[in-house]
Amino acid sequence: MARLILLGAPGAGKGTQAKALATLVQIPHISTGDILREAVAHQTALGVKAKSYMEQGNLVPDDLVIALIRERLSQPDAQTGWILDGFPRNESQAAFLDELLEEMDQVYRYAVNLEVPDDVLVQRMLGRGRADDTEEVIRRRLQVYHHQTAPLINFYQVRHKLVSIDGNVTPEAVLDKLKSLL
Repeated sequence: MARLILLGAPGAGKGTQAKALATLVQIPHISTGDILREAVAHQTALGVKAKSYMEQGNLVPDDLVIALIRERLSQPDAQTGWILDGFPRNESQAAFLDELLEEMDQVYRYAVNLEVPDDVLVQRMLGRGRADDTEEVIRRRLQVYHHQTAPLINFYQVRHKLVSIDGNVTPEAVLDKLKSLL
């Protein structure tokens, strides 16, 4: 069974790679970013709460994201495998995820960190053309990432689950490296 957790700063290519790999091996790509953006667009209760955090470039609180993940991993299509993109974002979420996966008898193989320099990330995100992708907000997101999310690298490293991949190469080269992990 293919179960991977994709880590990396905003703009590192997690979504692009997760979609391609999920299509290739026919498992769900579970993106908290997509789930949250959809909730905001549909103005759900979660979306309304999440919107103010997202507009400021801050992370959505753990309890809101955790509720989404628990529900999504329980769905039938996720029983044979999945690729998580954008979760966990901090050590408490990672510890929760480990407990949840143990409870659900779903073991993941690796947490894969896509490494890309900050200046490259800023240019990538400015090129996406999203309304919330101003340079100020992007730099704030990267600051939040380095402070809150980057410690996940150590979390997975001490569990011997971390694989780092250079994400500053062609998307095809990154995908080839990811395929080799399955």
